[in-house]
Amino acid sequence: MNWSIFKYLLTLLLAFPVSLLAITDEPQEVSDTKRWDKRIHLRYEGWERMKPTHVKMQYAGGMGVLSTGVGWDYGKRRQWETDVLLGYLPAKYASDFLLTLTVKQNYIPWSMSFDKHWALEPFYCGMYLTTIAGEEFWEKEPGRYPNRYYNFSTKIRPYIFIGQRMNFNLKNSIVQHISLFYEVSTCELYIISKATNRSLTMRDVLRFSFGAKVQLFKNK
Repeated sequence: MNWSIFKYLLTLLLAFPVSLLAITDEPQEVSDTKRWDKRIHLRYEGWERMKPTHVKMQYAGGMGVLSTGVGWDYGKRRQWETDVLLGYLPAKYASDFLLTLTVKQNYIPWSMSFDKHWALEPFYCGMYLTTIAGEEFWEKEPGRYPNRYYNFSTKIRPYIFIGQRMNFNLKNSIVQHISLFYEVSTCELYIISKATNRSLTMRDVLRFSFGAKVQLFKNK
C-alpha cells in the first residue's frame, strides 16, 4: 500500500497546529454594528493552541461514506476552521475496504443569533484535499499507460464547496454548541468533464453531503 500522500497530509496536520502558536488574537467583544453575530474567539495560551476546538462527522462528500475527525477554529470571530478527517469506503463500493484522509479549510463569514440557544450560519465555503489508500490508485500516471493518457491523479482530489449550518448552543462544562450542516461540493475532474461533455447534468457534477459539528468548550 502506498502511503506517500497520507504521510504528506499528516505532515500538514502536524504543521498546522504548531502554526497556531504564532496567533496572538485577544478575546474580542461583540461590536455594536454586529450584535447579531455572537461569535467570539477565546484565546488559548502557548501550546494549548494545539488542542482541537471541535469534533466533526460528515457523510459523503467525496471523502468516503463516513468520515470523522477534529479541527481548529481561529480568527477574531472564529470565521476560519481547519479540519482533519479520517474516512472509510466499504468494500461494496470498491474492490476492498479503503481509508481516506481529508484536510479541509472552511471560511464562515457570517453568523446570525436568534436567541441564546439558536444561531444560523447562512453561508460558508471552502476547499478540501482528499486522498485514498489503495494500490489501484496513483499519484502519478503508471508506466503501463501511454504518456499523458490519464492526465490526472486518481489518489488525490481537490474539492470546493458551499454550505449552511444551524447551531444549538449548550455551553455546559464540555460542549459549547452542536451544529448540523449540509454542503454542496465538486472537484476539478467533474468541472472539466462538464465543460467537455454537455450531456452531463448538474447532478453528475455536484455532490451533496451533511454532518454534525460539536464545538468544545474553551475557558478564558
